[in-house]
Amino acid sequence: MRKAEDQIKRVAAFTSVLVLAAAEALAQDRAAVAGRRIVVSIPDRKLAVMESGRVVKIYETAVGADVSPSPNGGFQIINRVTNPTWYSKGKVVGPGKSNPLGTRWMGLSAKGYGIHGTNNPASIGHNASHGCIRMRNRDVEDLFARVEVGDAVELHGTRTPELDQIFGASIVASAGMVTGQ
Repeated sequence: MRKAEDQIKRVAAFTSVLVLAAAEALAQDRAAVAGRRIVVSIPDRKLAVMESGRVVKIYETAVGADVSPSPNGGFQIINRVTNPTWYSKGKVVGPGKSNPLGTRWMGLSAKGYGIHGTNNPASIGHNASHGCIRMRNRDVEDLFARVEVGDAVELHGTRTPELDQIFGASIVASAGMVTGQ
């Protein structure tokens, strides 16, 4: 009988160690997700997904035009919508090829602004949106799968040393424009 009790105690101790190891692994996974942020360089018209201080992926974007610039600052993703409907001044465009939001919408805590796809992929790489961060549909679908509601989003209107590290150093051309190297 004593031998059976000892075996049960050993199995219980082993099970406890496994449960604690699994809990620690889960906590580390959650900490990595908590370290995720989206960094947008408005001058470069690029977006980077960062996890635990490391660049995971960089995408080309379109940003706000001069008459409707993208906001600067720190925000959060507050909603995610697959195949969104676009509403503007009494006009409604449902999901499909003519929808200006493309196939995905990630709303930001800055009211009316988001990261979304487009029905005009030629606009990517330009200051062409009404302030939103616009992406190719295949890229916004990839980004959508990587991020969650609550993730931090930083929109930077000027270059910083961190942006130089993420997107590469920039130089000031003779016309006064910032260009990447």
